[in-house]
Amino acid sequence: MKTVFFDMDGVLVEYNSALKYIDETTRKEYEGHYQDIPGFFSMMDPMPGAIEAVKSLSQHYEVFILSTAPWKNPSAWGDKRIWAEKHFGDTFFKRIILTHRKDIINGDYLIDDSGWNGASSFKGEWIKFGSGEFPNWKSVVSYLQSKDHILPNEEK
Repeated sequence: MKTVFFDMDGVLVEYNSALKYIDETTRKEYEGHYQDIPGFFSMMDPMPGAIEAVKSLSQHYEVFILSTAPWKNPSAWGDKRIWAEKHFGDTFFKRIILTHRKDIINGDYLIDDSGWNGASSFKGEWIKFGSGEFPNWKSVVSYLQSKDHILPNEEK
């Protein structure tokens, strides 16, 4: 079975969506570095279509989260796991990889919105989420289905 890695920030989650859950005093204190707010990464809303896309793709691929967490916010590591469990249940149970070197991970596909942290040198195929070719989850799922000859809604 082929593997698909999903970045979180800007791919599975809407990064700035957590700000609506943060009080004004905390926002002012962390202005310019919201990623350092304890609990920040567990508060984000899913990207439109992300939940359905992952559930669909998980029927045909080994799926993993491959993300980076800020070093100055130790809670971010656990927050990302909490977020994944909240929105995906056991889909990603023990399938979360946090690293600053995505290029050392082997797999078939990486869905990431940025080439940072080794994403652009990923040894499989980098699918640049949010690009002209892959502007949303519908385009990503359609591409993978056509590339790997999977019929829409086809079961395992």
